[in-house]
Amino acid sequence: MADDNTDNRNQPEGYVPPEVWTWDISNGGQFASINRPVSGATHDKVLPVGKHPLQLYSMGTPNGQKVTILLEELLAAGHTGAEYDAWLIEIGKGDQFGSGFVEINPNSKIPALADHSTDPVTRVFESGSILIYLAEKFGAFLPTAGLARTETLNWLMWQMGSAPFVGGGFGHFYAYAPFKIQYAIDRYAMETKRQLHVLDTHLAGHRYLAGDDYTIADMAVWPWYGGVLNGAYNAKTFLNVTEYSNLARWSDLVGGRDAVRRGRMVNRVAGPGAFLRERHDAADFDAAETLSA
Repeated sequence: MADDNTDNRNQPEGYVPPEVWTWDISNGGQFASINRPVSGATHDKVLPVGKHPLQLYSMGTPNGQKVTILLEELLAAGHTGAEYDAWLIEIGKGDQFGSGFVEINPNSKIPALADHSTDPVTRVFESGSILIYLAEKFGAFLPTAGLARTETLNWLMWQMGSAPFVGGGFGHFYAYAPFKIQYAIDRYAMETKRQLHVLDTHLAGHRYLAGDDYTIADMAVWPWYGGVLNGAYNAKTFLNVTEYSNLARWSDLVGGRDAVRRGRMVNRVAGPGAFLRERHDAADFDAAETLSA
């Protein structure tokens, strides 16, 4: 850090990092009630268990949508064993800190999956891990060997490592921070546009991310980057997303799939379009409600 720690450009003016950081519960902005520097449960709460072997505890954020899209794709492909119950975990209310949820995911992040078809029950957390687990369990949407498998995993891991710069970086400082910080917005806007360009350049020569076949890589990337193209953070104009024509072609291709449209509805509580707070049967989609922007 520069020697002049009292630079009036610091925000707030005159801010100097202390020698040892301490937690101030008020410094989390609109997320102050759910962000904390320690892990573990804050309250006792047993998770519900439905009639299907696969029990999903999630919310319809981009990370949550990855898993419900895959589950709906598996069902559409005839894998009846992929029937699932999807229970809403409202992260804004701190549901992810309930004791039952923490038993499945000690990191207290959605989504989390419990597979009751195994003895003992298999817990799976982290969205990428859940995608691989389900794809391997049903032998679908993940090539079993060779270059195609490696390329699928390349793009899946790219998404897992890259998206935090879009959500926790750009999205947070552009849309959610309590005040605008130009340095932070410029830094993460530049990185977000670089990532969009990575995808756009790659998709100029590929139908899907891993080649000619639709895979879990597409299901992982689409909720995040298709979301940016379709208005996430109200930043379409700011990021000038119309310049990414190859990415837009792919986003429309993936987003036009019936299973993707269904998966996107599950456990959603905000944003425009149809939503389904919980999903326990395919017929539940008939009762989906509609959110306004």
